[in-house]
Amino acid sequence: MRDINEFFNKYKINPQNVELYEMAFTHASCNSDQKTSHHDYERLEFMGDSVLGFVIASLLFKYHPDMREGELTKAKSYLVQTEFLAKLARQEHYEDFIRIGHSLEIEDVVENKSILEDVFESVIGAMYLDKGLKFTAEFIKKIYGDEVRTFTIQEMKDYKSILQEAMQAEYRESVVYTVTQEKGPPHKRTFYVDVSFNGITLGHGEGKSKKAAEQDAARDALSKKAVI
Repeated sequence: MRDINEFFNKYKINPQNVELYEMAFTHASCNSDQKTSHHDYERLEFMGDSVLGFVIASLLFKYHPDMREGELTKAKSYLVQTEFLAKLARQEHYEDFIRIGHSLEIEDVVENKSILEDVFESVIGAMYLDKGLKFTAEFIKKIYGDEVRTFTIQEMKDYKSILQEAMQAEYRESVVYTVTQEKGPPHKRTFYVDVSFNGITLGHGEGKSKKAAEQDAARDALSKKAVI
């Protein structure tokens, strides 16, 4: 695990409260090891989710004056979904700073998109509480790069529909989505889904809702060229 000061140096952050950022990178599994409670990223994630949504909505409104309300809503949802935030977290190597308990292996973190999403949002929450909205908004703009400014509605794909159409065109039969696992408390569930055809698993997915996990599984199947 890398020192938190490397994170501060990389983004030119002069923190007022270092503990906030340490908590943002601390998984709940550490509580049992350290005999603490709530000394992790879960509350910060709640704050970061709200701040991130507000900033992305503001940027979309600014950069895309021709988008209608419904399109703006869909665009924001796409840009803050699990898959997208996990991608950004990996891009910035957040996994190198995450503290985990003995019940987890670092591989569990690297491969778990929901954890990476949570940490990404938690860092935003910590930064907002420590540095305020203006600084945090600039940070988000830097991390996202041109993703918001150059975004087009065409980028939003209904992977389930694409997969279904492809399979029915070839075989005239439907794929099946199966929830294989559920993790986390009722208010913060992570769903794991497999998509299969005639008993053959085509892809795996995860998400904070069954619908999101199914979309991720369909995306995974298509990325593997399960269908042509």
